[in-house]
Amino acid sequence: MVIVIVAAIILFVAIYNGTIDTSAFIKDNDIYLKLLKEKDYDFLLTVKFGEDVDANKLFYVRLRNALIAFAATVFVLMSRMSFINFIIALAVGFLVFKLPYMSVQSYYKRRLAQIDELLPYYLKGLEVLAQHYIIPVALQKSIADAPEIFKPGLKKLVGRIEAGDSSIDPYVEFALDYPVRDSMRMMRLLYRLSLGEQKNKYEQLLMFSHTVSTLQNKAREQRYKARLSNMERRTIIMLIVTGGGTMVILLIAMFVMFNF
Repeated sequence: MVIVIVAAIILFVAIYNGTIDTSAFIKDNDIYLKLLKEKDYDFLLTVKFGEDVDANKLFYVRLRNALIAFAATVFVLMSRMSFINFIIALAVGFLVFKLPYMSVQSYYKRRLAQIDELLPYYLKGLEVLAQHYIIPVALQKSIADAPEIFKPGLKKLVGRIEAGDSSIDPYVEFALDYPVRDSMRMMRLLYRLSLGEQKNKYEQLLMFSHTVSTLQNKAREQRYKARLSNMERRTIIMLIVTGGGTMVILLIAMFVMFNF
């Protein structure tokens, strides 16, 4: 067993200082290894780290770490290697490979939930500003008090409008950056409001206000349902733990009685 541990340490050091070049193996088999890449991996990385992220580099790091984990597990289990232990080593390597993807996927889901919750309240504030300013100015003034998650997208949106882009594209891009329920519809309404004549502004603002109020009601309803579901889950867990604990105590008591 000592020899196995020493061999594993030597292998790790050789890989770490570049004596064994795992990156060369990965690049030589790039075409085949990229079949392992998830279809939405590049998109998820862009959402979390921005457009400058090197998705291929991070993918190769995942592969390298998975290979190191697989090799280390094989060395640790080598003294009693069997088919089951080999499967365990594969499972460890696969888990190490998948964990970074699961992390960015979880971040994306949390981000969508946060956007879904905050968007109606941001739009309510924007509605108030739109009553006093034209839409590009209202958007610009809304940045200061907007939730942090929206500020990068708003700055990009306002920047494109100020650069002379009067098309719907900046609004659509914002909706795509924050792809939650009704975001595209709200951005289209906002764009139409920015094009509306002054005499029609009141009617358009009324429609915008009604839609925002509907979104707020949906958000409140979802939050209430989530809270209720959380309370129900906790109650079920408490009942299971209480019932299970009672059964264990009864079994222990019966065991003690029979032994005496």
